[in-house]
Amino acid sequence: QVQLAESGGDLVQPGGSLRLSCVNSGGSLDYPAIGWFRQAPGKEREGVSCIITWDGEIRYADSVKGRFTVSRDNAKNTMYLQMNDLKPEDTAVYYCVADYNSLRLCVLHEADIWGQGTQVTVSS
Repeated sequence: QVQLAESGGDLVQPGGSLRLSCVNSGGSLDYPAIGWFRQAPGKEREGVSCIITWDGEIRYADSVKGRFTVSRDNAKNTMYLQMNDLKPEDTAVYYCVADYNSLRLCVLHEADIWGQGTQVTVSS
């Protein structure tokens, strides 16, 4: 059974860094596409980053390019999101997601498999 679990969310000051982790306790993360979404109160869901497994392509939202880095460790069934130079507008619940359709996840920002989310708050 797939169980995605995020960790690493916290309160951090602007300019700070956090690393989020996502582990599948039910097995591997060997899905066609995996990634991170975020949801802030009153705002639409945003696709932060995705990894297309078959060719290793990585995509980022324009709002996080140059600041966030996604990676995966297949041996540990874990995906990471390194977030640097955090801004107040990065405040959101961050969700680890996976799907069998890379177009659906990376372009439409929809997914069948979700973690429970982890809160990231950027504030002084």
